[in-house]
Amino acid sequence: MNVPADGLAGLQQNWSADATSGFIVFLLALPLSLGIAKASDFPPLMGLITAIIGGIVVSLFAGSPLTIKGPAAGLIVIVAGAVADFGGGETGWHLALGAMVVAGVIQILFGFFKLGRLADFFPLSAIHGMLAAIGMIIIAKQIPVLLDVDPAMAKGKDPFELFAAIPAFIAHYDWKATFVGVVSLAIMMGWPYVKHPVLKKIPASLLVLAFAIPAALIMDFQHTEPAYALVHIGNLLENIKVNVDFGGIAQMGVFVKYVVMFALVGTLEALLTVKAIDMLDPFKRKSDSNKDLIALGIGNTFTAIFGGLPMISEVARSSANVNNGAKTRWANFFHGFFMLAFVLLAVRYIEMIPNTALAAMLISVGIKLAHPREFIHIFQIGKEQLAIFLVTIFFTLYEDLLVGIGAGIALKFALHILHGAPVSALFKIPALVSFDENDNYLIEVQKAALFSNWLGLKAKLEAIPAHMHVTIDLSKTRLVDHSVMENLHHFEHDYIAAGGTVILTGLDEHKPLSNHKLAVRKKNKKAITA
Repeated sequence: MNVPADGLAGLQQNWSADATSGFIVFLLALPLSLGIAKASDFPPLMGLITAIIGGIVVSLFAGSPLTIKGPAAGLIVIVAGAVADFGGGETGWHLALGAMVVAGVIQILFGFFKLGRLADFFPLSAIHGMLAAIGMIIIAKQIPVLLDVDPAMAKGKDPFELFAAIPAFIAHYDWKATFVGVVSLAIMMGWPYVKHPVLKKIPASLLVLAFAIPAALIMDFQHTEPAYALVHIGNLLENIKVNVDFGGIAQMGVFVKYVVMFALVGTLEALLTVKAIDMLDPFKRKSDSNKDLIALGIGNTFTAIFGGLPMISEVARSSANVNNGAKTRWANFFHGFFMLAFVLLAVRYIEMIPNTALAAMLISVGIKLAHPREFIHIFQIGKEQLAIFLVTIFFTLYEDLLVGIGAGIALKFALHILHGAPVSALFKIPALVSFDENDNYLIEVQKAALFSNWLGLKAKLEAIPAHMHVTIDLSKTRLVDHSVMENLHHFEHDYIAAGGTVILTGLDEHKPLSNHKLAVRKKNKKAITA
């Protein structure tokens, strides 16, 4: 299989496949970008500006061939929180942009200083907990929109209060708009179960628009429903200007908090998506995560200056891009190009979209993030992983994402120490590497292999040339955590696919904390004292 060329040669070779995929992804991205912006308390048009810049500009510098850059549902919680904490409304929007610009510059620095491995530091259970909490918050915030109640009823409520207010929202629902929203939600949730090879390629969001817009016209939403029932975006050319305001620096604590959250969570989600899409790439290419971070930082900096949302490599759109036959990063360019053309030429059609339909799309995203199978999967790996998962969720809902992920990591460290991990091995992994003339590499890991010292072991593994015979000996470890087990599993898969061999050994005297193949391995006390 010939790997597609990059750059202009790649455009010349694959423009038809990339343009086709880019157009299909644009159809998926258009309503989601509007909905994410609205849910983030940004003007809806700014979601489209983010997708345009993420496509047309970022694709020129990107280090990943198949990811789609644009606004992400996973950042709604942070963006809306920033707008509220900076005063709300238009003032809060402008001041939040200042923190986003600084975060974009930090992402560029992350790339220059080769910090693309940042995602590997965080424990997987805490990451999944963070994503599940984000899903719950999205659901909580979009239920009143789905029911088309007066936005004032939900204003200022935290996630727990929003869930508690559901009976009140139901009592004040608008039947016509809610009907459109509920049917739209049924389409979003039911369409993935369609097995027909041609039909399943049609984006569910496109079907929602094909239903919701005519329904709104038939029921005359323009004249019979309140103004908040329909999307309003305005003219693109009139709104392209410098919108950023750095006055939020006066609230230094709040400003720094959101700079850290935008930079950290945005980078983390983007890197995880790049890793996931690389696994789907039919050409088995490996993205340059540092180059991609630089491109993403450039995109976020410029987007924030002009008023747009923060962007990441978005997983649903990127997966659709792969499934629709994209070959190179030009598919992302075409997705942005078609978005720009539609915004310039067809604004009046966008403003026919009911907000309840957008809410349905976002609720479906939230359900996927917080699906019960995520809880079951984590529980199957181990009870201690479920504890980390639930603690992360609770503190994220109760406080914010930064506190949530911090609480999950703190519990993870406490459990490691409780299970016998030496404090000296929490951040540094003793691992000896030896090799012989027969291309045999032996890595002897000592003390403990943990999420927090994985980067050291990963560096040693990545330094091994391709096509070797690699043995990873864990017999001298007291503890091997779930994140390391999963990362070793991915290393084994990738290294064997590239033509080498990998043998994982030394776990015979370790007791798994569950029956799952990626469960924590803890060395038996008798073996330690022997």
